[in-house]
Amino acid sequence: NEICYLIKNMPRKQRIGLVVSTNQNKTIVANIQTRYQHPLYSKIMSKIKRYMVHDPNNLCIVGDKILIEETRPISLNKYWILKSIYK
Repeated sequence: NEICYLIKNMPRKQRIGLVVSTNQNKTIVANIQTRYQHPLYSKIMSKIKRYMVHDPNNLCIVGDKILIEETRPISLNKYWILKSIYK
């Protein structure tokens, strides 16, 4: 029981990114950029990852700044949902 309670009350991951594709119905593709310091050379590196995000009302357009949140798997590659649009 304690394990189930802890899993339900865990905070969900949230990311801020840019919409790069809206070609699919109810799905958008968002780029999330993370910056980190190289462990040996101390150079600031940036990594871009693409996430497929569930957009149930097709509200986003390419170039929007959005907030996404992790959720249960919706399809094979889609396990993030749209929380808000910042424009």
